[in-house]
Amino acid sequence: MPNGSTATEAGTEKQMFVMKCGGSTLAALPESFFADLRDLQSSGNGPVIVHGGGPAISDNLAKLGIETEFVNGLRKTTEPVLDVVEMVLAGSINKQIVRLIQRVGGQALGVSGVDGGLIQAKPVANHAEIGWVGDVTSVKAEIIQGIVNMGYMPVIAPVGVDASGQRYNINADTAAGAVASHLGVSRMIVVTDVPGIMKTIGGEKKVLPSVSVQEIEDMIQTGEIYGGMIPKVRAAIACIHGEVREVIIVDGSEPQILSRVLGGETIGTRIIRMQ
Repeated sequence: MPNGSTATEAGTEKQMFVMKCGGSTLAALPESFFADLRDLQSSGNGPVIVHGGGPAISDNLAKLGIETEFVNGLRKTTEPVLDVVEMVLAGSINKQIVRLIQRVGGQALGVSGVDGGLIQAKPVANHAEIGWVGDVTSVKAEIIQGIVNMGYMPVIAPVGVDASGQRYNINADTAAGAVASHLGVSRMIVVTDVPGIMKTIGGEKKVLPSVSVQEIEDMIQTGEIYGGMIPKVRAAIACIHGEVREVIIVDGSEPQILSRVLGGETIGTRIIRMQ
């Protein structure tokens, strides 16, 4: 990028923040959520969105009759599965999010990690059993900063690429953490359909304002975090990567949730990496 340094300097003038959300969660969010994103953008902030799309990938694989399986929570990615992963993540889901933002007057630009070599990846350690799943080796932050500098919200699909052009399926939470870390963001927001991590205190379920990674593991062991909440908190923990020191889990259906978090309101649950 010819003006990389200029874009970097200009990009840092805005308060950039990284938000991770599953594709199905984003599609179910109210229009007011996207209006809040638009307002943040127009007031000089730089939202960066990294999205997933697991359920939509599974639906399309089923429609096409392509078998899929999971190994330790990660989708085994054969070449035919990889074609569908890229089609859904970089195609339908990515463009749906862009349309939702633009419908309320926001400005968004959808890219995948393949575009411009944005997300560089290498095979995961157990690639022999899990296929074309990648670990992030680097993120070209100047591309993201350049998009923000042009007045657009980057909407990033987590498909990575290596120097030979090989594509990789990247876990969205891992990708979001890597993007935030390479941008130098210390905090990121995970948008879900739950108000945060709940704990029974005095016979009443209450949202924990903050919790450490170790405390989460302890709560999983004791059964206080159970069922569908386990993958949500593990996903949030996966975002704590490199420079990222805390992740905030919030319910996207809450009014003006992003503005409130960025404004310093105590809402949702902060997951903190202890020293």
